[in-house]
Amino acid sequence: MKNKRARLTLEDGSEFCGVSFGAERTVIVELVFNTSMVGYQEILSDPSYTDQAVVMTYPLIGNYGINEEDFESVSPSISGMVVRDYNDEPSNFRSTQTLDQVMKQHGIAGISGVDTRKITRHIRKFGSCRAMITVLTEEELSLSEAVAEISRTDPDPKVVARVSTKEIYHAGDPEKAVYHVVAIDCGMKQNIVRMLCREGCALTVVPWNTDAETIRKFSPDGIFVSNGPGDPTDVTETIETVRALKGQFPIFGICLGHQIISLAYHAKTYKLKFGHRGGNHPVKNLLSGKIEITSQNHSYAVDEASIQGTGLEVTHRNLLDQTVEGVRCREDHVCSVQYHPESAPGPQDSGYLFDEFLQMMSDFREERKHA
Repeated sequence: MKNKRARLTLEDGSEFCGVSFGAERTVIVELVFNTSMVGYQEILSDPSYTDQAVVMTYPLIGNYGINEEDFESVSPSISGMVVRDYNDEPSNFRSTQTLDQVMKQHGIAGISGVDTRKITRHIRKFGSCRAMITVLTEEELSLSEAVAEISRTDPDPKVVARVSTKEIYHAGDPEKAVYHVVAIDCGMKQNIVRMLCREGCALTVVPWNTDAETIRKFSPDGIFVSNGPGDPTDVTETIETVRALKGQFPIFGICLGHQIISLAYHAKTYKLKFGHRGGNHPVKNLLSGKIEITSQNHSYAVDEASIQGTGLEVTHRNLLDQTVEGVRCREDHVCSVQYHPESAPGPQDSGYLFDEFLQMMSDFREERKHA
């Protein structure tokens, strides 16, 4: 490829010059990093990365192309990718497009040829930050002008509304399904849908702001609250819905869903310095004592001190920084985890969590029979 020169500018004035790939456009983003060695297609299409640019710490990106089966969303909403070496000649029998082609289709900016190790160390030291990716032209903004432009741009608090489904839809075979689950879509990855259907669930997927009364009318066996982007405290409608439904149905949440459930119980959340993004985070299941190697992607965490007195208990803990990775309320048949048991690619250590959700629904069904 003979692409144009590009520049990555950070809000503190740091700059990194490289080569453009993907869409040749200027984007202002939150800059984060991911330590996964594979999985750039899933990262690219994960709605949780909306309005972010991801620094890939693994140096070679694009080498196995893009295929039609592994997308986590129909329309990727990530803003940019930052890589050391971009490979535009993929070698994989499943590949149907290059990463560059897909990024151009969806308006995703990319920059390659930069020192991703240095950028990652900068983020680890100073935290996630605002940044600009731009193609260099004669009319390009100066460094000082770029920094000023970055400072004038704030994150979108309505980001979940942009990535959630706009219409109710159904997935799975209701004739063969054992359980009917209402899934609240806050930016749900498609592999969650596939996993729940594979486990014998038929899904009714509803928008993020669906109220509790509408969900009750579906008479589900359980409720699932999905992952998604942004600050969980901005998703007030979903928090209120979960608060109104807890104790009435089994509820399972993943990532943003975990944070929303915790907020519904009046716990608090806070933003991490640089978040957790990768496929190798060790998490201890405090109930079994087992260690899981997990896939993660989040900027926020649940404040453990705020859990006391809420009815929740901590079930999982991150062994790297001791943050809360899971909670439950046994009385209400509610549980959630901060990490991604459905992740593909990634280890399968955490697949049991879907089985536990099914068991919760089974137990709840039996309790109602004898009530």
